[in-house]
Amino acid sequence: MRLLNDDTLLETYFRAIDLQLEREFIHLLREEIHRRKINISIIQGDRTISRP
Repeated sequence: MRLLNDDTLLETYFRAIDLQLEREFIHLLREEIHRRKINISIIQGDRTISRP
């Protein structure tokens, strides 16, 4: 996961959700997003990303 840049990580995360991939995979992506302190919100299909 550390080899992915932030944009690729987020793109992968949202794509995994859209494709309804395995929950464990999505969970791993979400953990890495939190580790990097990237805040994400999903509100009725709209995606908001904030970085410190």
